[in-house]
Amino acid sequence: MELTKELREVLECYGFAGRLTNAERYGNGHINDTLLLELSEPEEKVILQKINGKIFPNADELMENITRVTDWIADKIRQEGEDPARRVLHIIRTKEGSSYYETMEGNAYRAYVFIENGLCLEQPRKPEDFYQSGMAFGGFQGYLADFPAEKLHETILNFHNTLWRFENLKKAVEEDVSGRVAGVKEEIEYAFSKEKMIVDCFSQKREKNIPLRVTHNDTKLNNAMLDAETEKALCVLDLDTVMPGYAMDDFGDSIRFGTNTAVEDEKDLSKVSCDLELFRVYAEGFLKGTGGRLLEEEVLLFPLGAKMMTYECGIRFLTDYLQGDVYFKTAYPDHNLVRARNQFALLRDMDRKTEEMDQIILGCMKKE
Repeated sequence: MELTKELREVLECYGFAGRLTNAERYGNGHINDTLLLELSEPEEKVILQKINGKIFPNADELMENITRVTDWIADKIRQEGEDPARRVLHIIRTKEGSSYYETMEGNAYRAYVFIENGLCLEQPRKPEDFYQSGMAFGGFQGYLADFPAEKLHETILNFHNTLWRFENLKKAVEEDVSGRVAGVKEEIEYAFSKEKMIVDCFSQKREKNIPLRVTHNDTKLNNAMLDAETEKALCVLDLDTVMPGYAMDDFGDSIRFGTNTAVEDEKDLSKVSCDLELFRVYAEGFLKGTGGRLLEEEVLLFPLGAKMMTYECGIRFLTDYLQGDVYFKTAYPDHNLVRARNQFALLRDMDRKTEEMDQIILGCMKKE
């Protein structure tokens, strides 16, 4: 691709030793603009990203979070006598020693060492893929179990604050800016009926002294990198949403995404269910990855975490539908409503299977 004036400015600030031979768009991320740079003499590959300033307006805090977390994980891996080269993202510093560069136009760019022979999947090809993603995200939790989470910045306020999301839904219902409330009374009634679940979850976190952890907050399958040859877990990617949170939320979001027997916008709700075998597979991988560094009390809340994240996603879709589809991209007028119904159907199935989910977690804990 042809380099713009701004990209030439960015490359100059990094002062790469090699000569640029190719630059092309990389990956399928929807937030940041990502390029793969290929250099020669010496040969080197670099991931260069333009940070989305609308989503992440404070690049200082964002990159401070990522630097602290990746440095911590790399040190832990070295302490185990292992090489962290492919086990964690490595930030490339500018010539001035900064973790990112802000251009004259006010855009922030960062660079990472490209991890060779990595594999990122959009969907698991087999249960082992889901197990390995659990190993990756569980390993992330394990390495950071003793990291002081309160020192991290909240890059997106109230990201997994389900009670705040619920209040947003109530406000959307009251305002009814798009005149859609009358047509979704059943969905609103169901969402409101889960208020006790939200309150109980917050109460349990407090009463059981569930610790604040470093959480990834976007634990979908394609953010876990596997080794292309061994197909074993390597590391986790996309650390923009790394913030203080709870382990049950990271676990739960993976379950919401990965155990649904239907795609997220499937209209036929009879196809929607929580696959308990995939739940077991992921739980085994996640707990194995943590290395026993989580408390029993927080692990026992993992099934509740799965339900809370499914509910939260459902009310976010419903809220956006009532507000006129202003946040999530949609392909047709009722797209967000279909997504909300899908998540609520999944949550209903999880409610039916709560006891089984609890037993699976207890069985996985015994194995550890």
